[in-house]
Amino acid sequence: MKIFKRFLNWMKPLPTKEVSYENDEHLRKKYKFWRVRMFCGMYLAYVIYYFARTNINYATPSMMEAYNITASKFGYITMALFITYGIGKFVSGMLADKCNIRAFMSFGLLGSAIINLVFGFIPSVSLLALLWGVNGIFQSMGYPPAAKGLVYWFSPTERATKWSLWSTSHTIGASLIGFLVAYSIKFGSWQAAFYLPGILGLFTVIILLITLTDKPSAVGLPPIDIYRNDPPVIKQESNVSHFEILKKYVFCNFYIWILSITYIFIYFIRWFPLNWGTLFMSQRGIANHTAAFLLTSMPLIGSFGGLLSGWFADKCFKGRCAPVIIIYLIGLMVGLWGMYKYTYATTSPFIISLFFALVGFCVAGPQAIIGGLYVSRVTAQESISAACGFTGMFGYFGAILTGLIGRIIDKHGWNGIFLTCYACCILSMIFIAFTWKREKQGLMNKQQQGL
Repeated sequence: MKIFKRFLNWMKPLPTKEVSYENDEHLRKKYKFWRVRMFCGMYLAYVIYYFARTNINYATPSMMEAYNITASKFGYITMALFITYGIGKFVSGMLADKCNIRAFMSFGLLGSAIINLVFGFIPSVSLLALLWGVNGIFQSMGYPPAAKGLVYWFSPTERATKWSLWSTSHTIGASLIGFLVAYSIKFGSWQAAFYLPGILGLFTVIILLITLTDKPSAVGLPPIDIYRNDPPVIKQESNVSHFEILKKYVFCNFYIWILSITYIFIYFIRWFPLNWGTLFMSQRGIANHTAAFLLTSMPLIGSFGGLLSGWFADKCFKGRCAPVIIIYLIGLMVGLWGMYKYTYATTSPFIISLFFALVGFCVAGPQAIIGGLYVSRVTAQESISAACGFTGMFGYFGAILTGLIGRIIDKHGWNGIFLTCYACCILSMIFIAFTWKREKQGLMNKQQQGL
């Protein structure tokens, strides 16, 4: 009981310190130091978080051979994580709003690292699915505190660029682990693909405990909106319960629901090649280790897609997200067509990786904008973790559906899957169109108010 109480106290928001700075220049330097420190810590944390959950995607063919299972059965393992991660992301979002960033993010990574270390010793497919599902619970503790950190340390007018830059941690993590898994399979075994992220995770937890803090007030700094004279678009009323905040700004927020439903389609497309790309290539005659190498082009180039999406929104469309998302979706359809048509052993590896890269680039933009930047503009600061968790939960409903792709592969081949992805692109455009007028009007009102 005492240990549990200590754990809860450790998770609580860090106490507010008295504002301490000598002059404006000292304040500027102190704020810059902590902003860089928080951003780098959260970036590194999420790269390693991705190491500890996307590693299984690259090891798919090797694990299927080792356990002598079909694509359908392997799909249950990946589906287990998506189910627990999707639900856990929403729950973690609500909890993260009431916890401190450092403890919450560190604890999740610690649990995930331990699971990866023991994963290679599991002899049963059922136990693998169970353990990978538990990994999803710990993994769900990564994104909500990072979203909270970005909102509390960066103001609205700079957040598009900063958020899209941080979002590259997803794709950098997914691409780097691809190289590591490829070498593990070629020169060792698939188990090494889990041991290495586990070890790196433990070291990263120590770094996070040293590097991260909580809100600016925890280190004696004023709130970001006061420091930069840049108030949030939506202000929460005073003396309102946390449940009322969630009810008004999340559960009954029409635009949160629109973005959440769109996220289902985006995540289905995103996780289809990541989960099944190596199997797709191996069934078209490409060696397993070569397939793992080629797949890394998707998240690697995807990092630039996520990074540039915020820049495009700010520089080309006056901060608007909807036009950027639709342009990316059109490019995504082109990439999917090329992936289906040209992925064969007789095709140049450069051409194959080019279309995988195009898919990665064009899916990373909507994924980065919708689940973070767009959500932060239609909810209150005090509910940002819950709103991102809610949207992320719906996204992983789409990821869960990719677990059923194994059944489609066994019965109908790859043609139906690519047609489904095309339908997802079209439906995403339709739903984003519902936000077009509202977003444009909202930004015009903000400019008129001088915010």
